[in-house]
Amino acid sequence: MTISLTVPDVLVARAKTGDLEALEALYRAFEAPVYNLARRMLRNAEDAEDVLQETFLEVVRSIGQYRGEGHLWGWIRQIAATKALMRIRREQVREAEVFDEAIMAGRAGHNVGQALDLERAMQELSDTGRAVVWLHDVEGYTHEEIAEMMGKSVSFSKSQLARAHTKLRRTLGAGMEVG
Repeated sequence: MTISLTVPDVLVARAKTGDLEALEALYRAFEAPVYNLARRMLRNAEDAEDVLQETFLEVVRSIGQYRGEGHLWGWIRQIAATKALMRIRREQVREAEVFDEAIMAGRAGHNVGQALDLERAMQELSDTGRAVVWLHDVEGYTHEEIAEMMGKSVSFSKSQLARAHTKLRRTLGAGMEVG
């Protein structure tokens, strides 16, 4: 899915000077696509709304660093994807802590061991590999979409996924099927 959102260069220039009306116009122009991206990546609407707000706080803080290379939407989309991925990572840490507490308390079922194995195996992947696995296998993004989000080529996304799957298989052993 390719979204081509453009705003006038003069609006971006005004936003760079801190013009509140221009910044609000950028928010209105990109609010829905940022929310939709975050919602697709995250588990619930509240997290997506948080990412929307975090993204535009970052846009306001960093608009002066936007060099105008490529589309503004690509720059904002990268910020949004990064914020969403950071939220996913925080949630994974929280879930691992909950699993650890359940195991320590002796209340965990037998599937918790498999979930912990997968969690640990995912943590052994590089940040990029983990992000590509999550976006492709869990969130259903295409390689084209992942490449666009990461500012890389489609072959980069495919090779990262293949390497990550190989490492997951090796780490988890033949007993658990990946991808």
